[in-house]
Amino acid sequence: MSRRYEAFLVYVSTDYVFKEDKGMYRETEEANPVNYYGLTKLEGERRVIDILDGYCIVRSSVIYGSRPASGKVNFALWIIERLRRDEAVNVLRDQWNSPTLNTNLAEMILEIAERKLTGIYHLAGATKVSRYEFASMIAETFDLNKELIRPVTMDKLEWIAPRPRDSSLDVLKAMKTLRKKPNIIEEALRRLREEMKS
Repeated sequence: MSRRYEAFLVYVSTDYVFKEDKGMYRETEEANPVNYYGLTKLEGERRVIDILDGYCIVRSSVIYGSRPASGKVNFALWIIERLRRDEAVNVLRDQWNSPTLNTNLAEMILEIAERKLTGIYHLAGATKVSRYEFASMIAETFDLNKELIRPVTMDKLEWIAPRPRDSSLDVLKAMKTLRKKPNIIEEALRRLREEMKS
């Protein structure tokens, strides 16, 4: 359809196209997913590159916001809901990524579409954190009891599919190119708090 109507396509991919040990991946680095989800997103990227000229591939990481998406509660909302009920949560201290506020991501994607910027861009939060650090910062921002957050390690969880240990993304290209910049985590969480109030 994009080719037929000569439309500009923005394909939203994921940090899970990368393997588990390095982190702070740049757009130019080779993708090597560790699970099927990452593989399907990478295959989508390859199809876009093969078929189209007018496209941008956008990779993001741990997208969260003030509302559930497609009925699914995101990580930040899950932490907030559990802590508000005074329930303990187990959170990984040895998995790192680049949590991304959905409204910040939307701003950056809109700019890319309007300017028709092509290629691959990492549009993620500007801060690399562990899941545990992220959960603790959420608790502090929303004045919740972070003592209820219990650090655990990946080897203690029984996942069906493997997860990357460090899939954090380098967002320097977006920082240099876009007017709407990736938010640092403190700014993103302040925005989340304001969005949830409204």
